[in-house]
Parts: sequence; structure tokens; C-alpha cells
Amino acid sequence: MPPAASASTAAITKAQSLLDSLSRDQKIAMLHQHAPAVESLGLARFHTGAEAAHGVAWLGPATVFPQPVGLAASWDEDLIRRVGTAVAREVRGKKAVDATVSTNVWAPVVNPLRHPLWGRNEEGFSEDPHLTAALAGAYCAGLKGDHERFWLTVPTLKHFLAYNNEADRNVSSSQLRARVLHEYELPAYRGPIEDGVAGAVMLSYNLVNGRPAHVSDLVAGELRQWRNGEDIAIVTDAGAPSSLYTAEKYFDDGPSAYAAALRAGVDNFTEDSDNPEPSLRHLHQALDRGLITEADIDRAVLRLLTLRERTGEFEPDGGPYGALGPELVGDPAHVALAREAARKSVVLLRNAPAAGTADPLLPLGPNPGKVAVIGALGSTVLSDWYSGTLQDEVSIFEGLSARYGGVVAEAGVDLVSLRCVRTGTYLGAGNPKTSLTAGAAAPGPDEAFQLKDWGDGECTLQSPVTDKFVTADGYYLSASAARVGGWVVQETFRLHPGVDGTVSIQHIGTGKWVRIEAHTGSAALSAGTEEAADRFALRTVRSGQQAAREAAAAADVAVVVVGNDPHLGGRETIDRATLALPEPEQELIRLVREANPRTVLVIVSSYPYALGPLADTLAVVWTSHGGQELGNGLADILSGDFEPTGRLAQTWWQRDEDLPGILDYDLISSHSTYLYSTAEPLYALGHGLSYSPVSYESAVLAGDGLSGLLSDGGIDVVVRNTGTRTAHELVQVYAASPGHRFEFPRRLLVAYCRVELAPGERRTVRIPVPLERLATFSVTACRMLVEPGTYELMVGPSANCLPLGVELSVSGEGSGPHQRGAWIRAELFDECSNLALVPETPLAGTAVAPCSPQESATAVYRGWQGNTPECVALRLTASGPGRVAVQLPGRGGTWTDSAEATVDPGFDGELALVLASGALDGAGLEAVRIVLAGPLTMSELQVA
Repeated sequence: MPPAASASTAAITKAQSLLDSLSRDQKIAMLHQHAPAVESLGLARFHTGAEAAHGVAWLGPATVFPQPVGLAASWDEDLIRRVGTAVAREVRGKKAVDATVSTNVWAPVVNPLRHPLWGRNEEGFSEDPHLTAALAGAYCAGLKGDHERFWLTVPTLKHFLAYNNEADRNVSSSQLRARVLHEYELPAYRGPIEDGVAGAVMLSYNLVNGRPAHVSDLVAGELRQWRNGEDIAIVTDAGAPSSLYTAEKYFDDGPSAYAAALRAGVDNFTEDSDNPEPSLRHLHQALDRGLITEADIDRAVLRLLTLRERTGEFEPDGGPYGALGPELVGDPAHVALAREAARKSVVLLRNAPAAGTADPLLPLGPNPGKVAVIGALGSTVLSDWYSGTLQDEVSIFEGLSARYGGVVAEAGVDLVSLRCVRTGTYLGAGNPKTSLTAGAAAPGPDEAFQLKDWGDGECTLQSPVTDKFVTADGYYLSASAARVGGWVVQETFRLHPGVDGTVSIQHIGTGKWVRIEAHTGSAALSAGTEEAADRFALRTVRSGQQAAREAAAAADVAVVVVGNDPHLGGRETIDRATLALPEPEQELIRLVREANPRTVLVIVSSYPYALGPLADTLAVVWTSHGGQELGNGLADILSGDFEPTGRLAQTWWQRDEDLPGILDYDLISSHSTYLYSTAEPLYALGHGLSYSPVSYESAVLAGDGLSGLLSDGGIDVVVRNTGTRTAHELVQVYAASPGHRFEFPRRLLVAYCRVELAPGERRTVRIPVPLERLATFSVTACRMLVEPGTYELMVGPSANCLPLGVELSVSGEGSGPHQRGAWIRAELFDECSNLALVPETPLAGTAVAPCSPQESATAVYRGWQGNTPECVALRLTASGPGRVAVQLPGRGGTWTDSAEATVDPGFDGELALVLASGALDGAGLEAVRIVLAGPLTMSELQVA
């Protein structure tokens, strides 16, 4: 990879020359996602954005790699970089056939996986922001390529900022106190940008501290201040510009919204698909009204032209990557890489011996006997919303069959028939090109459907004759869909039982009910209530549970495969409701285990699950939806042909109660994520087993003092492979500091290192630990600092298994106290209650206010110079009558009122409160607590 600064320091001159040659109207036209050609300047049509989360998406067949959350389980930056390069080469291959394909790719997603119920969990990498930065940065490096000046593709980091909920995602406000902002949210973006491997950033739908992310002052105040940040092109998420003045109601109209976004840093507007007219109209009106200047437009267009120049677009031969051709799509080397990635994404969560045996159930070895693969996910490979079109995909059944032969597959789902009570006829699939019809007096093969319950009663119906899913095609139903999918899924139904044992069928995507048309017998969708629906007698032709039980009992080893369809339950626009596995999947596991104790539980999912008592299955394995080579990759691990190297990049919690509310972004106060949670995880961050055990024998600081934490030092860890197979261990280092000036994480990942150990081998591994990883954001110094004190560096195989530890003493001045007499930003509190972070002004600054004006809010500010203050001044605005109070620490952890005042409606200015004398009895000023009651907003305070 070239030096980090090469991207921004390369001689890019043509972009400026082209900008100088464009007319005002031509420049404004460049600001929409679909920019027109300017033939006189040789500029072709251009649009930002090709989806490439884990392969080229939405452009037809392409190599499909594991989902990002699965790639992250490899903890392998080199692998992920190579995957990125393969994806970028296939983008170039698509462009060779279709010149409109964009070389600006909208990937990767770097939102840390703060909450596992987030619907888009599959798109991220890790709950740890620095691990996210490292792995996503590696993907960016691959997408960028290794040429000194020109880029294979230009990666776009998604989505800035604090976006981890789908419910009300375009109107909810993510509350980011200063420490969470700087310690948790920003690092995931900052790493790839400062490394020079990202060229664009997409903004998020949500608001941050009450201000829409699309007009956030953090773009100019943070992102643009980082190394390489000035040239980063900022794009909007689809439909977000109009949301500024519709759903969010933050602006009065389109011109003012577009103007504010442009001035805040947006360079490119994604709105109205390929129709730029409304956006251009808003921008022209904003210019005519003086809301923006031509200089604002020039800055944005220059960044967009710079993005295009980086890809070689303006070179006569298309640059060094211009000759790449369509043969790269599905290149055999890429398929082999997809298999390697699928294999390295597999995580062995549990591996215990069966009763009466000494050896763990896995690996299966060369002769496991008869293997049964049970579960609908065992015989299919599923894609997600951001997948390419699968080609030559290999299911788990097919992968194990190729390895062993004679493997049995059983979906474990019911085969049913549906008789319309009113007509007495059975619903039949017939021809995929025709609608479903209820015409048969008795059920035959065409009148049978595989009924799969994906959880919460969300079902699919699939014809075993044609292998097609029943879907809604406008008004009618037909068995014509090759897979479940679409922005609004059309292939799912809910069966509503009646007291007489019959069911009515509701199409979930439209909410309409199934009825049989008179005369034609066609199955149609009807609006209205359930009473308008036909009722159907549901006959079980073949019991899925009985078939699964028989297949498991007849096998030497049962591999039961459960999980999710990435389009159902949780995905973009839909958060999950629970960590629990759907009950039908749980019951499938139970009956298979009862029939065959030698059961391997394989979970194929986009997110973690809580397993309850099922976690004690002898062997438990997880993989994300692993792309086209899922089956081969899993067979490589289950067989033992390759060692399991995957480790969780995200905690698996035991119960829903272990999680904060999905809208609670203050992970410090809510004690969430592996950093602060006190809950016992099911499987911790970094957890994953190998087939050969590794012992941790000793750890010492390398070097002396702080030099042991510099790049040439770190920690020396002695590990030993105590087994008979080669082990691939991920040695992890975490930090803690119980006596820290601020609340330090209970454990903080600061370093990790992979090591391969031969059977019986003992090795000393030196792991560099950068000192800056111990930094926290100081609310007194307003920057990241490593505070002086004692830190414990803990070493082990996961965040919850840390057998070794060493102490480190750090000296220095630290952050110091708040300065008396200086104005302190109100947002820099240490702790609070009922407090909301809100805009100080519509477009800049953050203030605080009560979440609910009906209840008092408190903000505590610790660490001050001197003794009892004489006066505390507040900068306040009031939209109604309110009250403020200043409190100082009392005895026994109490607070004592020292001054208070009422605030009149319309107040906007400074309010000075003189404190009662002797409030601290001569003691030092440990803390000040401000109480706000009513519709008050506080931006700053001063203690004098």
C-alpha cells in the first residue's frame, strides 16, 4: 500500500482545470448523483455510487463474498484487503461492459455494531470502533488498489454518524455526549480517512444531538480537519435531502435545506433516483436567494471532479486500470478467495465430547459415518439486500456431500395443502407464469407447498415442483419467485388461525388478504378486514418435524442448520425485536438433539442470537451468510481439513435484558457493549475455539516504562499449543484502569496478534500496544489524552477470558481541572439525568436541555480548581418559564442547593447565581451540579 499521504498529495490538476471551464449551470448539474455529460470538455455522464458491501451488487452475477460481519470474524486484514481488491476488479469488469457503472463504490459500512438488534448488523464489522477501522480500512485499501496515484475504485464510508437503528431512522436523534463521540463513533471513520484509503463519506439519515446528520457541524469541525479529510467527497443517503424539510421538518423548504447541506459539507445529492430536476431547481433557487454562493458550489464540484480524476477517468487511456475487462467477473481466483473467506469466517463457538467419549465432536474427520444436514438453510445459499446475483453457489449440504458423499438433506419444514372452505377446492401452483388457482377437488403435487415459519408467524410458501416461492405480483399471487427479496418483500404471509381450525392468509408486504375470485378461481389480494378473506383448511401432507427426527435418528452425525433469511426479521428498515432464535428454529434443534445426541448446531445468520439452553449442544458453529462458497468453506472446517480460525468481532449476549434500548447511544451511562457492560455474555468479543487447545503461560512488558508501549515494544506473551494439531490462536490484549480520572471501560481492546503454533510448540509473541489506545476524551482539556495512573494490560483469547495481566504506570500531567473563570461548554458533563443534547443554533454548536420539560434535568461537572466558588453563571435560553439551581456536594453522596433562580419565558443571555457562603466548609470544589427545570437550554457555564 502506498504511503498514507500519497492520495492527497498526488498532482491532481485536471479537476481544477475542468472546474474552471464549466459554466455555472453545468457546475450545479454536477451536484446531483446523476451528472450529465459535458461533451465540449470530454466529460462523460457520471453517477456516484455502486454498491459493493461484499461483492458487486445490483449489477447482475458477480462473486459474492461473506457478509461484512462474517469477514470481520476473520480478524484478518490481509484477507479483507484481498477481498476488496477482487471486488474492485469486478467493478472495473462491469464497467468495461457498461460505461455507466460507477467507480465510486458505496462501501464499507463503518458504523460500529453498538446494538445487535440493529437491522443492518450484517453490513458492519465490529462493535469495537478501532477494530472496525482496521478491518474496514483494509477493505478500503483493497478497493483503492496499490497504484501510487490512481485508484481502482473510490471507497465511500457509510454512514456518518451514530446510525444504529432502523425504527424512525430518519427522525430519531442519536445522543452523543463528547466522550462517546470521540472515543466510540469518530475513530471508525478517522482511521481509513487518515490512512488515505477512503475517498468519500456518506451521511446518515438520523439526527445527531437534535441536528440532522446531513447538516452536521461535525463534517467541517471534525472530518474535514483530519489528515486527508479536506478532499473527501460527501454524499447524501438516498432521499435524505428531502427528509430535511419533510419528515424532519428542520427547514421550511427545499432551497433552504439544500443550501444548508451544501454549506455544511455535502458535495453530492442523492435524491429522486436518476431525475436531477427537483434537486437542481432547489439549488438554483438557493443561489438566487443568496443562501449559497458560487464558491460553495465550486468547492463541492472540485471534490467530485477530484474523485473522478483519481480513477483515471480523465486519462486518454483510462489510466492504469482502464484496460481491465469483463473476464474478471467471477474470475476463478476470486472464487477461490471467496472459499478462503468463507472458511476463515467460520467461528467454532463450542466443541464438547459426547457422553462416554473423550474426544470433542468436531472435527468430523475423514470417516464420520452417515451425515444428515437438517434445516431449510442447509440446502440453500441466501443473498442479502446488498449482495450480487449468486452464481454456482454451494450450499452446506452440497459442500459436505462433495467432501464425504452420501450425505442426506432434510429441510424439516411441513408440506401442506390449502383447501378453500368456501369453494371446496385446493390452491395450486400450476405454471409459474400464471396465478395461483383454487380448482382441484383433491390435492396433487401442484397443490402442495413447503410452509416455512421464519419467526413471529412470518411464513413463506414454496412449490416443491418448481422450487419457486409464492409471491404477490400486483393483484394476484403466483409461485414465480426464485428467492425472498425486494425492498418490500412480496413473498411472506401470515396465517391467522380461527376457532374452527381454519386459517386466513394475509400478505405481509401489502397487508391485504387472500381471497379466491369467483369464476376464475384465481388467488387474489383483497383490501379490507380479515372478514373479507377466504378461510382455508390447512392439511399437513408431510410433517417436517417427523422427517427431521427420522433423518437425525438414522444418521451418525446430525448437522442442524438454523438462522435467518437476510430479507426477513431484521434488515434495512427493520430492526429485530429480540435476540432469541425464532421458536420454530429452536424446536427443530430440540427434536434433532433428542433424536441424535451427536448433533452439530450450525447457525447461519446476519447477527448474534441468544441460545438459552440450546447453547449446550455438543458443537456450535456460527457463520454469516457466507456468499457463494458458504458450503465449501463450512465443510473445510467441519471436516477438519482446515483449522477453525474465526473469532467473534461482536459479543453474543444471553438475553434481551442485557441490552440497552436501541435508541440509547450513551454506552457509558447505559453500560453497554463489551466496553462497559457488566452482563455475562454468552460468547464474548474475540471468542472462538480451535481444534487444538492453547495455554497462556506468562506475560511481561517488553522494554522499560513507556517504551514498552511504543512501536518497537509492547507485551511479550508466552503461549503453548497443548494439543496434537496445528493451532491458529488470536492473542488479544485488553486494558482496564479502575482508578481512572474518568470512567474507563471495564475492558478495552488495545492490540491483537495472530500466531500459528505447531503441536506442542511454545512461543513468545511480542504484541505492540500503541500508547494512544489508552486515551480517553478529556472533558476538561477537550481532547483525547492518556491520563496518568495505573493501567492493567490483560491478555487472553477473548474479552471474557483474560488469564494474564501486567501493570503499567503512566506518568504525565493529564487533563487537569476545569479553569475557574473560563466558560465551559455545557455538553462537557461527566454524568447527567433526563438531559438531552440539542442544537445551540440550527447549524452549529451543541447545548443541553431537559429531555422532558416536565421533569428536572441534572448535569454534573467534576474537577475544578480552588475551593468554594462565589458565583456560577449560565448562558441560557428559555421558551417558557423555568427554574435553575446550582448544587454542590453534600455529605454522604448528597447534593446541597447553593443557589437557584427562576427564568422568565423569552430569556436569552447570561444568568449569574451567587452561591451561599461556606457551602463546602473550606473543602476543595469536587463537582458542580446544575439543575434545569422547564423548557430551558444551556450552552455554557462559568464557575468563578
